[in-house]
Amino acid sequence: MQLLKTDKGRTELQLGNRTLGQRERALLILADGRNTVDGVNHLFGGEAMRLALHLMQSGYLVVPQAPTARAAQASPPAAPARPAVTRPATRPAPIAPEVPPPAVAADNFEGKRSLATTRMFLFDICERMFARRDPAHADAFRQALRNAKDREAMLAAARDMISAIEAIAGHERADSISERIAMLLPPET
Repeated sequence: MQLLKTDKGRTELQLGNRTLGQRERALLILADGRNTVDGVNHLFGGEAMRLALHLMQSGYLVVPQAPTARAAQASPPAAPARPAVTRPATRPAPIAPEVPPPAVAADNFEGKRSLATTRMFLFDICERMFARRDPAHADAFRQALRNAKDREAMLAAARDMISAIEAIAGHERADSISERIAMLLPPET
């Protein structure tokens, strides 16, 4: 089942709007009309469907509707073409405001998805965010990542790290790191 954000969902992800928890916001970020619930289920510990249903009931997500052949047949026939009449313009057409292009990460990842790549990314984030600011947290996160021998243990360490990042750097930074982790993780088998 593919999911798509509603206007309410897009508003939730804007700066300064935060009513949902981190997991719900992460699912909203991934709901782009291309990702499916099954495709992102591994990122949510098997609870993506429950989260998606909650977000759909709350009006944050919708299931995109595919056009059907019956709907195409039911549309009225097109009116016959009339010859074009040129008239002088009385006033200029309004100009739409220029929309800035979406932000692009400076360090786009083009490599292979793997647990090793994800682990190295988490070690890097640990050094950047905690080594100087909070050495005790940095040591704890390093140890948790070293001891994480499987996917679930590594995801648990990542969730703890993201919660600490949210506390010190804000939810935008925590959300961007969550997105990156989702890009680096291999699909669950």
